[in-house]
Amino acid sequence: MNNNGRPEAAAAEPAASLGAHAQDTADGAPITIGSPDGTERSLHLVNAATITPEPIQWLWPGWLARGKLHLLAGAPGTGKTTLALSLAAAITKGARFPDGTTARPGGVLIWSSEDDARDTLVPRLLACGADLSRVRFIGDVTEAGKTRPFDPAIDVRLLTYSAALADELFDLIIVDPLVAAVRGDSHKNAEVRNDLAAIVRMGQTLGAAVCGITHFSKGTSGRDPLERVTGSLAFGALARVVLVAARLEDQEGDVRLFARAKSNIGPDDGGFEYRLMQTDVPGLDGATNTAVAWGKPVEGAARQLLAFAEDDDAQTERTEAVDFLRELLASGPMNADDVKREARGAGISEKQLRTARSKLKVTTRKSGFSGGWRWALPGSEDAPEDAQGAQGALDSGKAPSAVSGAPSGTGCPRCAGEGCSYCSDLGDFEEGAA
Repeated sequence: MNNNGRPEAAAAEPAASLGAHAQDTADGAPITIGSPDGTERSLHLVNAATITPEPIQWLWPGWLARGKLHLLAGAPGTGKTTLALSLAAAITKGARFPDGTTARPGGVLIWSSEDDARDTLVPRLLACGADLSRVRFIGDVTEAGKTRPFDPAIDVRLLTYSAALADELFDLIIVDPLVAAVRGDSHKNAEVRNDLAAIVRMGQTLGAAVCGITHFSKGTSGRDPLERVTGSLAFGALARVVLVAARLEDQEGDVRLFARAKSNIGPDDGGFEYRLMQTDVPGLDGATNTAVAWGKPVEGAARQLLAFAEDDDAQTERTEAVDFLRELLASGPMNADDVKREARGAGISEKQLRTARSKLKVTTRKSGFSGGWRWALPGSEDAPEDAQGAQGALDSGKAPSAVSGAPSGTGCPRCAGEGCSYCSDLGDFEEGAA
């Protein structure tokens, strides 16, 4: 046995496998390995007893941490960039955060490929009350005598050095959009992790909170917020804190939600309501821009808060589709193709139209052997006299007639006309089979 209590053979085996490339080292010193091309690599194994523990350095307690990567995600139109600039403005002025805590005055560094600094970002910062003397925008890169736009996928190391030598200490760095920092495939875990490593190191080196802005993928309502972030799951995994934004359009005044979806370093729930408002831009006569009006705090996990908002949105869409179809058929039966064409023109999807048809118990009837299908509200002159004929046929196990007894929302054996996926799809089957 050696001094560490390991069998001598076990201790000698790794060293023997390294052969002549391994050098003897004292305890704690790096192991150096020579490569066939003449280069050398060293690895340090750090004893935990030599590490001095440090608390998390919070810029905004529980929400923004120095030296950490943060993600701000949401659907288009939720005001993600404006939210980030509102927080930036509070930092530059030493103003209050949404929970009432006061920011320590500090600098902000911003890169955006989506908005122009002159006519959008600077006016918006002014509208949010920022001290512009504490804000720096990342400009162009000069390389080999030529000027080109800054590329976060390849220039982060240069940015780190430039920021470290600047006359301003940066507390917050905004990268919009964060996906631009990925040179490889943004949907591949390994490539995202590798390319974002420089962004993470920049935050650590400068002691700044890094906030990357990104979108939710379409068609992901109801899923875990981290799974909804566009691209690889590595975006949400690398970020120590993930913040999300959503609309609450059912509420008066266009109230929105800013929530904490993930935190590896503090609480991971709760949030605040907010509104986007148009306000005058100080020093720019006649100009207005968007600012954030923060509202009351909200409690709960982000997934439940988002689901509540999106369920309300879906309910609104269903109600609008029902009202549209009721009004369209109020004057009498219509050909199915005409109904669908009118619905498309009104921005109503086929799924919403099927659900509305089910809710209204719309009947479907074939107009003659070679005619098309017609839709009618119950009780209209074109509706079948015995709307329950299809119900009886289904209950008896017999296939209803494709001409006179076609089942509709009134005759579904599963929901009794209340509306379900079975009866919503059944009419489409009939029309397609004709």
